[in-house]
Amino acid sequence: MTLAISVIVTTYNRPDALAATLRGLAAQADRQFEVIVADDGSTSETSDFIREIQQSFPVPLQHVWHADQGFRAAAITNRAINQSTGDYIVLMDGDCIPRSCFINWQRKLAQPGWMVGGNRILLEEDFTRRILEEELPVHLWKRNQWIKPRLRGWTNRMLPILFTLPDGRWRCKRPRDWRSLRTFSMAVHREDLFNVNGLDEAYTGWGSQDSDLIIRLMHSGVRVKSGRHASPVLHLWHPALSRDDAAGNRTELDEVIKSHRIRARKGLLDQ
Repeated sequence: MTLAISVIVTTYNRPDALAATLRGLAAQADRQFEVIVADDGSTSETSDFIREIQQSFPVPLQHVWHADQGFRAAAITNRAINQSTGDYIVLMDGDCIPRSCFINWQRKLAQPGWMVGGNRILLEEDFTRRILEEELPVHLWKRNQWIKPRLRGWTNRMLPILFTLPDGRWRCKRPRDWRSLRTFSMAVHREDLFNVNGLDEAYTGWGSQDSDLIIRLMHSGVRVKSGRHASPVLHLWHPALSRDDAAGNRTELDEVIKSHRIRARKGLLDQ
């Protein structure tokens, strides 16, 4: 039976970047998936854009929104997961462009009892501006088209695009490497997410929510599988976010590491 996949895309007031991400998802070779945009309080520009493309989008597309009350990405992501129908959840940011083989690779790498973390290629500021203004189809670019951007310093790497490595036991050799995963591109089975009560909404502001989720999943027995050199996402440049709460969140994360707590204090089942 085909694995049902739900892609959760988080966004906040950046419809041009979200449009690039959705163009990448619309171009997937494997179209057996759905998309839920988890919107952390964007203005109507984002909802208007989604409504405009919803009917013609090649796979089911939902928009889940809550009011802007500060950084609450964990809460809206949990709400989007609750709205999803897939058995396998792919989490990604709305400023990361997937290449056309992205879903195909997510399906190949899916394995019971494991969560999969991909890697990213960082795109420089001016190159990002060009991509967004000219709607460059970088999600469809061939390997040779990335040589010039790399030589000119518009990207931080290109090896993940040049060399694709097959699935295999080597991907499972670091099953507790939680630092290698982030929710800009991460996949996990639905039942595992609900077992730990999803992301912890008790964190305030930016920082550590994704690591907290990954560590609690590990405490519950889910292991880490590498998705590197499979289908990296293209991460659009953006200004650094405020990190006023980062130190306090890191202290909370350290407590989770020590305590072996599994369930989020406030999460999926508390919606």
